[in-house]
Amino acid sequence: MSKIRRGNYVFLTWKGDHSRKHVHVYRNGELVLKWDLEHKMAMKGKLNKRLLGLIQQLEEEGLL
Repeated sequence: MSKIRRGNYVFLTWKGDHSRKHVHVYRNGELVLKWDLEHKMAMKGKLNKRLLGLIQQLEEEGLL
């Protein structure tokens, strides 16, 4: 499991999780977004500009 804290959000990924590489995003302990990293789309929840920027930043850093 990978756990990254950024901008009041917690980003979680699991090695060997089910297919379609994705990240779970939590804020204050609540799931706010499940993001499909391969297809760049929300699987659950809603994306906002702030989250999109953080996800892009983490991908550029090789953390997602």
